[in-house]
Amino acid sequence: MKKVNPVVERSCARLAPLGPIESRTQFGGYALAVESVVFALINKDDLYLRASEPLRQYLTERPLQPLIFRKRGKLVSLNYFRVDETLWHDAEHLLALSAASLETAQLELEDRQASPRLKDLPNLSVRMEMMLYEAGVLSVNQLYQMGAKRCWLKLKAINQHVGFQTLLALQGAITGHHAAALPQATRTELDAWFQRTLLSSADPRSGEG
Repeated sequence: MKKVNPVVERSCARLAPLGPIESRTQFGGYALAVESVVFALINKDDLYLRASEPLRQYLTERPLQPLIFRKRGKLVSLNYFRVDETLWHDAEHLLALSAASLETAQLELEDRQASPRLKDLPNLSVRMEMMLYEAGVLSVNQLYQMGAKRCWLKLKAINQHVGFQTLLALQGAITGHHAAALPQATRTELDAWFQRTLLSSADPRSGEG
């Protein structure tokens, strides 16, 4: 039978009013979540709560230790704070702060889902997102407004190696298609534009349209 960490058991029991609490391994410890929304971490037998406004107010009265772990030889501080014995013994306050941590995590998740990053669109990787940032395309809305052709021209201005597949990837990101699944009519029109652009020696932007 799999052994359960006693701090995980204690935390789940104490915070049960928040809802069914899930635990999974993370950062060498455990993450606690309600409906897959992580609001607390357990590291080295200590419970850490995700930062929230009520928790920040609590910290002004009673400082708590932030969660620090080593990543690639460097110390990294996470936005989680250790529950000390005083807070453990104040069950009502601990539950209130944990509820605030969960609510904050839920709101941040909703915000991310409502405003996806470029890398979250079809065909776009983190590397492509960084290239678009460098080219001045900073958001999903900006990509939509500019369109695939203008964004491709901006990428071409900073990286001469971008080609037709990048153009297809951008168009697919905008329309919600995998690049290989773009309609044939769209691929044909983009290919014609791409060829005109390559042949334009006077002004590379003259093929835009």
